[in-house]
Amino acid sequence: MKPIPVPFFERSAELVGPDLVGCRLVKRQADGSLLWGVIVETEAYSQDEPACHGYRRRTPQNETLFGEPGRFYVYVSYGIHHCVNVVTERAEWANGVLLRAAVLPGEPERVAAGPGLLARRFGLTRSDDSQPVTGEHDVWLAPRPASLDSPELVTTTRIGISQGQDLPLRWYLRPSRSVSRRSKGDRTPSLTTAWLPSVEVMG
Repeated sequence: MKPIPVPFFERSAELVGPDLVGCRLVKRQADGSLLWGVIVETEAYSQDEPACHGYRRRTPQNETLFGEPGRFYVYVSYGIHHCVNVVTERAEWANGVLLRAAVLPGEPERVAAGPGLLARRFGLTRSDDSQPVTGEHDVWLAPRPASLDSPELVTTTRIGISQGQDLPLRWYLRPSRSVSRRSKGDRTPSLTTAWLPSVEVMG
């Protein structure tokens, strides 16, 4: 369960986004046990395109997105639910990856099938904003297990935004039924968890 090191995040969101699919989001709970899930869907955002929070200006709300890579950027969407992002590339340049969906072994397949549901299941809020994703915090990101070394990814357009919808900056794990929304023509796979790492594999 070793965290992913900082250099992994010192790349553009367009490169980090697909590489995060299959990685694991891990939270150490109050009793010391680990809550974890496999990230199955991500989206990339960059300051040079209008869908990015940092496109127009730097504000106290999006300050973390302009910071050092390898930190969580958590914001509230429509005043209702939290969305969890990972800051990428370099400081002073708004660049990040939205964690759109995850699957948690032994739990309902769609318990975290969307950004708001993911944040809710892991109990992530604005208090986690700017915290490192590399192990110094109670929540971190761990590498892909061996069973997902070469994941079958779908590359498609982003969803839930009003600008930049045509950019192919969303990726998801094709075998997963926990994706928030599948690409047109991609049918939901039959129920199987053969690709999902077990608790024993997680260590």
